[in-house]
Amino acid sequence: MTSQMIAKIIAFILYLGVMIFIGLRTASKNNSSADFFLGGRKVGPWVTALSAEASDSSAWLLMGLPGLCYLGGVQETFWTALGLIAGTYLSWLFVAKPLRKCSIAFGDSITIPEFLSNRFNDKSHLLSIVSVIFIVLFFTIYTASGFVACAKLFNSVFGLPYHAGLAIGLVVILCYTITGGYTAVCTTDFVQGTLIVVAFVVSAVIAVFSLGGPAQAMEAVKGFNAQAIAGDFGEALKNTFVANGQYNDKVMNIISALAWGLGYFGMPHIIVRFMGIRSNAEVKKARRIGITWMIIAYVGTFLIGTLATVYLKNNGIILGDAVQGFATGDAETVFSATMLKMYPAFIAGIFLCAILAASMSTADSQLLAASSAVSQDIFKGLVKKDAEEKEVLNVSRFTVFLIALVALFLSLNPNSSIFGLVSFAWSGFGGTFGPLVLLALYWKRTTASGAIAGLICGGIVDVVWHYVPASVNPIFGLYEIVPAFVACLVVTIVVSLLTKQDAEVASNFDKYKSLAD
Repeated sequence: MTSQMIAKIIAFILYLGVMIFIGLRTASKNNSSADFFLGGRKVGPWVTALSAEASDSSAWLLMGLPGLCYLGGVQETFWTALGLIAGTYLSWLFVAKPLRKCSIAFGDSITIPEFLSNRFNDKSHLLSIVSVIFIVLFFTIYTASGFVACAKLFNSVFGLPYHAGLAIGLVVILCYTITGGYTAVCTTDFVQGTLIVVAFVVSAVIAVFSLGGPAQAMEAVKGFNAQAIAGDFGEALKNTFVANGQYNDKVMNIISALAWGLGYFGMPHIIVRFMGIRSNAEVKKARRIGITWMIIAYVGTFLIGTLATVYLKNNGIILGDAVQGFATGDAETVFSATMLKMYPAFIAGIFLCAILAASMSTADSQLLAASSAVSQDIFKGLVKKDAEEKEVLNVSRFTVFLIALVALFLSLNPNSSIFGLVSFAWSGFGGTFGPLVLLALYWKRTTASGAIAGLICGGIVDVVWHYVPASVNPIFGLYEIVPAFVACLVVTIVVSLLTKQDAEVASNFDKYKSLAD
């Protein structure tokens, strides 16, 4: 074993040790399910903001997106990033304060399914059951992407077999999620979010100046061309959706990319951060911190992904295949390859922990959100209503373990695409829960029957649209979050108008709207 390999191993051990230590240290603070799932609504703006954005971005920010940039240039990812930044801002602006206030007003809800059930007074519990089913389904897929990232990272850095990397990622994430709960997840996310930004900023600056400066770097990388981006969009709009009797693929791609922003309104592991912040007065500060973090992170993604085409080539390294794309999985290691070439072994190891941080910060949040839905909304809500806090926590921890095992099974294929897995899960949440959350906060007339119908319809449309190939009809090339979101929204409104509203729900909604921020 070389000295360089030893240095990288030490860096990773130090990082993983800190994460586990945080989980063990915060375990004693979990005296109730509210503490374990929501941190007792005592989390400050800095931790809330960085935790929300770190758990949102996941490993696809450092592996999937740079890989897409590496293969196709910044134009391929510009619209996705723009949609995500806009979606994040709008979610903080229109969901954060109302959701925290509304979740407290309606039964002091601590999970998204519990909030929806209380908000619409669903006495049949069908809304909770359907919500939990979709949460477990899509979070399992999402968590699998984090495990895939861990495996690819350990393989590219240490040469470990893919499945050995999966096992290491599974063990570490389970250790601090099961023991520490929400507080541990938020604290580790804060550390991990900070590491991600530092890694991007420092590495991007080095990459730019190693290529001769900003002007020379941009000249070397032809992918970055703002005028071309604007020109593509303008040309696409001129042709609207149809050109020469055929669907316009260019505008379809742009709309699909921008539509990623819709996901933020329905991501349980992200919007639950709004419910856990210390006060509504701190939401504005948290929003500014979160948006700043995102902009820095995405600029870093563009720079690393696009500059690496020249930087790595100059150092004799070529990743991926423009034809095979992500099937090889090589392009998604562009960040780790750049770090290993750019820094001494120990520093590279520290910065490569940013990938591990991104994987873990999302996987832990998703596991916690899914387990809280099962234990709080199914076990305590339906199976054993008089369950003690200790029983609820034990069920939650067992659920974390079980979902992690299923996600591990889904990630066994070494050719799995991080971007592909995240894309499916993202559309699932955005297309099902997004419209319901917005209607719950802003439309008094929404009924439980409408919410149930909309949720089921949105979920079905999302899954079916995902698996129908564009060869059947070009319209199926549109990202599935768009038709799913529209279907859920329309069906919820129509069914709500056709069904009687609960008088108690209407009265409680008026009280919620009258509460001070």
